Amino acid sequence: MTMESLASADKTPRFSVLIVAGGAGTRLGGPLPKQYQKIGDFTVLEQSIKAFLSCENLNQVRLVCDPSHADLVQGTLTRFNLPSPAVSGASRKHSVYNGLQSFSNLKDDEIILIHDGARPLVTKDEIQALVKAVNNSGAATLACPVADTLRREADIIDRNGLWAIQTPQGFRAGILRTAHNTFQNRDDFTDDSGMVGAMGHEVTLVPGNRRNFKITTADDLALAREIMNTPETRTALGFDVHAFDPAKPGPIRLGGVDIPFDRNLSGHSDADVGLHAITDAMLGTIAAGDIGQHFPPSDPQWKGADSTIFLAHAVKLLHEKNAVITLIDLTFMCEEPKIGPHREAMQAVIARVTGVSTDRISIKATTTEKLGFTGRGEGIAAQALVTIQIPTLQSPA
Repeated sequence: MTMESLASADKTPRFSVLIVAGGAGTRLGGPLPKQYQKIGDFTVLEQSIKAFLSCENLNQVRLVCDPSHADLVQGTLTRFNLPSPAVSGASRKHSVYNGLQSFSNLKDDEIILIHDGARPLVTKDEIQALVKAVNNSGAATLACPVADTLRREADIIDRNGLWAIQTPQGFRAGILRTAHNTFQNRDDFTDDSGMVGAMGHEVTLVPGNRRNFKITTADDLALAREIMNTPETRTALGFDVHAFDPAKPGPIRLGGVDIPFDRNLSGHSDADVGLHAITDAMLGTIAAGDIGQHFPPSDPQWKGADSTIFLAHAVKLLHEKNAVITLIDLTFMCEEPKIGPHREAMQAVIARVTGVSTDRISIKATTTEKLGFTGRGEGIAAQALVTIQIPTLQSPA
């Protein structure tokens, strides 16, 4: 097997995915098979599905399930608008074969991924890296180098060059079909990459993450729940600049406060450079674009608009993702006006709009020592950092 880096600038091709979820999960225990046990608002299987649905280049998702689990999986099919699942077989190999048969229109050169429904922690980046590797070599799998010491009875096994094979595994559909047809009478293969490799086709190893483990025992399920319910901390930067408009008299609006001044800033809205920077930083924490995407300056309805509207919108988007804002740090860059006398008033406005306490809202100002456009008194710039905590586990849309 060859190894391929996660990093690639190539455009990721389209793919389909088959998620195998037909097991009884008896080793885990409990009233339900492991794939139907909950991690927050989702089942283990649903968490696995979500990772693939986050990929823009996904063609289709199909499941393989035990017919006796029809009532358990129906809610999942409805929630994600999925077709009826393929019927699982007596072994994983037979289940995958049945699932392949359900892709009746899949051409031989198209890419298909096979994933275990009990691996809910795979990431979008890992999926995309795998698809790119399959596009290059025809067959690939996520894998992690073995880190633990291995022992068979009294003998220590050299772990150098040993990899723990994960899923998803990806193939050109024609290659995978050929492997299943070639080895249809053998049941000693534990995964599809082993079959494809046994045909003599090289399988690329794409470095994965140890978090992408397969839930097998109760301890595994507890660990997955702990990982997915641990809040993630994110910080993003916002920057904005506006020039002074000689034809626009003061006062000037900064940080939501009207400050007595002989000039004002040029801008389509109220040109509040401070609130614009904070808004962009907030949007950045959830990768939601920038202020211009949400409130285009070409749209006349935002002409002269109060920038607290923009800030409130960003806060709403964060709250929809159950995010908590833990810090807002705003720095103005200007020679004048003086910011210090208005700091508390700005903190009060920002606190009112965001719900963040004033002791978590830092407002500072600096000059540029007469250098650059701000030093020449041609305009004002502002930079903001916003830090949030956001659940790793998201609620359904």
